[in-house]
Amino acid sequence: MKFVQLSWRSADLVSWLRARPLASDALLAAAFVTATMIVWLATPREVWPASFGSTLAGSTLALAPIAIRRRWLWAAVALTAAVNVIAPLLGTSTGPEGLGLVVVAYTVAAWLPLRGALLGTLALWVPPLLVVVAKPDLDPELARVGPLYVITVNALLGLLVFFIGRTVHTRRRYISALEQRADAAESNQRALAARAVADERQRIARELHDVVAHHVSVMGVLATGARRSLRRDPDSADAALAAIQETGRTAMRELRRLLDVLRTEGDPAELTPQPGLAGVATLVEQIREAGLAVSYQAQGESNGLDPGVALTAYRIVQEALTNTIKHAGPATAEVRLAHRGDHVVVEVLDNGRGPSAVVSGVGHGLVGMRERVALYHGELRTGPRPGGGFQVYAKVPVDRLDRADDPGEPVPVQEGRR
Repeated sequence: MKFVQLSWRSADLVSWLRARPLASDALLAAAFVTATMIVWLATPREVWPASFGSTLAGSTLALAPIAIRRRWLWAAVALTAAVNVIAPLLGTSTGPEGLGLVVVAYTVAAWLPLRGALLGTLALWVPPLLVVVAKPDLDPELARVGPLYVITVNALLGLLVFFIGRTVHTRRRYISALEQRADAAESNQRALAARAVADERQRIARELHDVVAHHVSVMGVLATGARRSLRRDPDSADAALAAIQETGRTAMRELRRLLDVLRTEGDPAELTPQPGLAGVATLVEQIREAGLAVSYQAQGESNGLDPGVALTAYRIVQEALTNTIKHAGPATAEVRLAHRGDHVVVEVLDNGRGPSAVVSGVGHGLVGMRERVALYHGELRTGPRPGGGFQVYAKVPVDRLDRADDPGEPVPVQEGRR
């Protein structure tokens, strides 16, 4: 248990350091400075004659670029190059300058694009070598081995560090590409799975639709038979009515299953009553409060109207008035609603600026109107008015039981701004 807890804490520490590059690089620089001072303590003074204070200050300055190498990389490059040039000229070299140079050079090669990596590498390695070539007598050891030896060793070391850094850079890009491809494949897989679920739901919905339609047809046949036998054979009529009752319950159960299939995940159940013709007056009043002058006329008796037809009329008025607010500009609107026995007529007129010359085609609002009207085999006309403005005209049949199986003709829609 203690080992697992220790591993968990180590993983948290690694994640914390990865999320904070400045802090992790500062700890790395501090570790290098500490290691340098430990080496100083273990080294005889004739080998490393510099004092503790000067060694600590020089090591801190030489290794400070490591702490900022991933946050301010070019600043680290400039500071490293300056330290490796100035320290030999002043004779204050304490040793860790080369370590800082190697670490920053690796960072340049590993993190920058190729052009930036080449520029940063040259900026780090060339100035110190120029100092060695210009003043080989600054260090007796350098004078003994010769500038050519120093240049060759540093050039080989620089090439090795650059090669290692570019290898890491390429590896990171390859891993990043693999991760992106894996994410894309996962997203594609989720999309395919969602599409398969949607297709299966549609298939189930079609099957349940056929079942419900069959039950409703049976109920119609049984109801016809019950009416015919009600007076001469009450027992048969009662049996038919009982069958209608049971079939209706079965149809309702299947209809609930159908709605469950069509309802997407996370959609809340709609428990509030759907609006109808009685809500048009309230809708018009709300539009008036929004700033659009609207007049409303209603003709005919709407009691007993099919709720679906009433909802269709309400939605047409709602969408038309919404479009008027959005597109007509300063205008007035008129809503006319007439129930004429076998059909309901909805007209929404405005005197606005008419169809837009920029927006063409049929908008989502017209598509919704068209689909709702087509469901009842009605008629929909939209477009500019002769005297200016826009009009929406819909004629929705109230009772089309004689054409329940007729898919109907496509509903014509004139193109306009909506």
